[in-house]
Amino acid sequence: MKRYIISILVCLFLLPLFINSRPAVAAPYYQGKVITIIVGYGPGVGYDRIARILAKNLSKFIPGKPTILVQNMPGADSMIAANYVYKIAKPDGLTIGAFNRGLVFAQLLKGEGMKFDLTKFAWIGSAAIESTVLVLRTDLPYKTIEDVAKAKSPIVLGSTGPADSSGQLPLFLKELVGFNFKDVVYPSGNDIMLAIERKEVDGRGMTYSSAKISIDRGLVIPVLRGRVMEKGIEKLPMDEDLAKDARGKTLMAMRSAPDSMGRPYVCSPGTPDAIMNLLRDAFAKVAKDPGAQEDARKNMMAVTYVPAQEVQKVLQYLLNQPP
Repeated sequence: MKRYIISILVCLFLLPLFINSRPAVAAPYYQGKVITIIVGYGPGVGYDRIARILAKNLSKFIPGKPTILVQNMPGADSMIAANYVYKIAKPDGLTIGAFNRGLVFAQLLKGEGMKFDLTKFAWIGSAAIESTVLVLRTDLPYKTIEDVAKAKSPIVLGSTGPADSSGQLPLFLKELVGFNFKDVVYPSGNDIMLAIERKEVDGRGMTYSSAKISIDRGLVIPVLRGRVMEKGIEKLPMDEDLAKDARGKTLMAMRSAPDSMGRPYVCSPGTPDAIMNLLRDAFAKVAKDPGAQEDARKNMMAVTYVPAQEVQKVLQYLLNQPP
């Protein structure tokens, strides 16, 4: 009995030594942390809706399962948000930026107020591929693009400014084809849709995913699309086919190029590769997640991951064009 008690005491004495000799396992980087997705537009628009789908579903694919919040930072066609992520947010992977894909043209044309270089962001990739369409109110006499081409009175279209990728579609049609369009700038896409409801404007360029709700309820009809196509708009004419010369076709192809990186997501320049790889892997997985896909379907959106290197190819194609 005495020997038995001594054996137990020896085991109890040695046990802490064995426990302490085990290598320490570091907690996942994101454990207990909060990721904020900065969206360059107000609530309810396509960029916001995609971000909220991601915020709901992304955490389960990131080691440590961080809390993910969405913060809206509208202004200057999402340029304020892009400037914030580039200049102010820390490169720690806790701030993710979501801004308009059309900002590449703001950089190409050295737009006023731009304080970022798109090529220097730490790119996660894109959460969608988006088709751009021209939509018009259903109560107007314009049912086809041929009707639009014959318009004698100006067709008034809403946009959120020159960096608005969807607003660039009618702008190019006006400049390169000669359509009788008049542009009116609004603070957000929601404001444009309210203006369409009130018959203040006749239509707008917009992503097909964002337009579906208004198309289905009979408010607007699509009459033209850009190069990137989605199911449901296969029969619409394409803007490039209306161009009068090779230069016009090239410029319209350039305008369509960012649609293949429909919803860009970035972190601040200098964010470590190890953190970026975690985020890229999580974005790739959430795009295949049934729960995220169901949430997207309910919002009449689509979540599709476009890898960072594919987005960067588009940027290089556009930013390396000759003057």
